[in-house]
Order: sequence, then structure tokens, then C-alpha cells
Amino acid sequence: MEKIILTGGSKLSGKIDISGAKNAALPLMATALLTNEEMFLENIPHLGDVVSMRELLQGVGVEIEDPMKSPGCLRLKCEKITNTEAPYDIVRKMRASILVLGPLIARSGRARVSLPGGCAIGNRPVDLHLNALIQMGAQIDLSRGYVEANLARGDRLQGSRINFPLVSVGATENIMLAASLANGETELSNVAREPEIVNLAECLIKMGAEIEGHGTDTIRIQGKDSLSGTTHSVIADRIEAGTFAIAACITEGKLELVGANSSDLRAVLDVLLASGARIEENSSGIVVEGPGSSPGAIDIMTDPYPGFPTDLQAQVMAYMTRVDGASMITETIFENRFMHVPELNRMGANINVHNSTALIRGVKKLMGAPVMATDLRASVSLVLAGLAASGETTINRIYHLDRGYMNLVSKLKSCGAIIDRVGT
Repeated sequence: MEKIILTGGSKLSGKIDISGAKNAALPLMATALLTNEEMFLENIPHLGDVVSMRELLQGVGVEIEDPMKSPGCLRLKCEKITNTEAPYDIVRKMRASILVLGPLIARSGRARVSLPGGCAIGNRPVDLHLNALIQMGAQIDLSRGYVEANLARGDRLQGSRINFPLVSVGATENIMLAASLANGETELSNVAREPEIVNLAECLIKMGAEIEGHGTDTIRIQGKDSLSGTTHSVIADRIEAGTFAIAACITEGKLELVGANSSDLRAVLDVLLASGARIEENSSGIVVEGPGSSPGAIDIMTDPYPGFPTDLQAQVMAYMTRVDGASMITETIFENRFMHVPELNRMGANINVHNSTALIRGVKKLMGAPVMATDLRASVSLVLAGLAASGETTINRIYHLDRGYMNLVSKLKSCGAIIDRVGT
């Protein structure tokens, strides 16, 4: 099994190109199920989750090609849905597989999708997706670990007024996809407002959907009988950009993040500024310079966008281990997203967790150690801690990183990190 070995102490310096956002690419790939015409998607990151979604879509009838001389591009076409089942062997790899449920029902009138199962960072129930589809006329049964959804022969999903009891990015995306082919208007309230939601809406509009309110807490969708193909580009990955911004700070370095969108990162940049970092915007993206040897303590609470993203909580915690004084993180999204804490403490951090709150007391230095990744964002937090630590850090179970960070090692290496990926 592969692992990462790195030696800390180098100040990162240079430019990093920010990849396309995984969390935007996956629902955009699912749009291919809504049309029999060709979809051409640009700036697709080469990641494990993208590979899994590709495999899933091909299994239900989507033809997918990588056009020659077009890295990061996919051509998708689904003339006919040939299979309406998303099997367990694929879904278990990636919870975002549930995003095919809405489009399959909307276009074919039926779907059989494996329940995503457990999640390392906490419970992510699909009942928000299912209850919304039921309100739109779908008949839903749960049997032997599968969601079985059906419409009466010849029926379509019906537009409805749906209020989500909790803000959910995945449920918002799934129902946006489904509602685009529904009969009549669908109004979704208490929806997610993430940039990835806006990116999806913009693509659906290009395909012929009528959508208003994306980026606010209420979205209205006028369903169409059919949608056309289009060309659309995936937005820059704000989580990757935020991760590298924190890397600049924790190493007391300076990085230019090419393609990063500061407006998508406002909550994160505000936290880094409060710690003493210097941030500049330019025509290419943003430049982040660490505050030096005495960053100030910071307190954060994760929250749905535009609040501080839970997907950057572990990374900023690694940074907090190096600040002066005590910092606090309150996690409001996932109940089990502090699994990186024991591994950071193995490196000399001083972190105490009580329920959903972590108290981080800054230490003079971290020490390299063998550590184990537990999930995607936890794994990269250990990389960040290793970059700042004295001595050598070995990170095991790095397959988590392949789900969400494209060319992480080479990007860090190009900016002065002493880091390698090696086999066992």
C-alpha cells in the first residue's frame, strides 16, 4: 500500500494551479442522464471519485470519451438509459452516487440505487432526497439495501413545493436535476447555496432548464419535456485552494493560487487574515503569505456556505496547532469529524475534544511521526502538519487523498516541499 513520506521545515514558495472542483464535477456528470444529446464538460479533475462516477454512468448507458488533446475534458452522451440500477459495488466507493437517483427517475420513470451505507465522518441520511422525490410523485421502497423508485407507466415527476428540514448540498443537487424534467414548477426552500450549486444551475440553464434563485435559499425550477446538450466548465476547487492557502500559512511561506476565486473562499480568507496572514488578489487568482513565526489564535464554527466549510475544518485545525494561544473549533455539520485529532496529537499537538468542540492549544513545534489517514480531509490535514513538523512524517492509507486532491504531491514538491509518494 502506498504512503507519503515528507520532511517538514521548508517554507513553501511558488505557484499552484487550482484544479476543477470534485464537488462540482460529480453532479455535472450526472446531467448527462437528462438528455439524449452530447454533453461536453471541461476542467474535470482526474480523481478517484470522478472515476467512480464515470464507471457508474457507463453502467446505465452513458457513453463517455476523453477527447484527444483535451486534458480535463469529458464527452458524455446518453441516447438511451439501458439500465436503471446503480449497484452496491460502485455506490459503496462514493456517496455522491446517490445523485443518479433523481435523473434516472425523471428520465426513465424508475431507478434502483444502492443505499450509500456508512460514512467515516458521520451520518449522511438520504431521507431528504427520498422524501422530496415522494412529494414529486415517486413511489419509494427500501429493500435489501437498495432504494427502489418508480413512477406509474407514462407518468412524470410532478412539480412541488419542497422545504428541506436541513440544508443539504446533495439533496439540493439531486432534486434540481430531477425537477428539470418534471411536469410544472418546483420550488425548493432552505436549499444549499454553495458555488457548486450555482455551477450546476448554470449548466442546467444552458441545457434549456428555467431556474431562478440559485445562490439563495430558495430555488424555482420550471420543468421541461426535454433538455439539450451543452458545453460547460467546472469551477475551481475552493477546498483545494483553501487547503493550499493554509499550507502557505502553516509553513510561513508564500503561494500564488492560480485560478482560485476569492469570493468563494471569503469565510476561509477572513480566518487566515485574522491569524495575521497577508492576502492579495490579482488577475490570476490570489496570493497568500503566512504570518511568520507568531500567528494569532482563531476561533471558528463550521456552517453551510457562506459560512466556514466543514471540508476545511481539519486543515485549519492543523494550522491552529502552530498559533500563539488557544483556538477553538465547533463542528456543526458532521458529528464525527474529529478523527484526525489523535493523529495530530501523535505529532505533538495539544488538542482536546468535548462533544462537537475542539480546543487547540498552540505548541512550539510539531514532531514528525507515523500517522494514519481516516478520511479525505483528515488525510490532507496530516500532510499540512507534516510540512510544519520537525523531522520525518509518514502518512499511511493515503488512498483517501486520491478521492479529492489531484497531483497533491507534485504540486507541493514544485513549491519546495520535501515530499514523496512511495509504495510499500
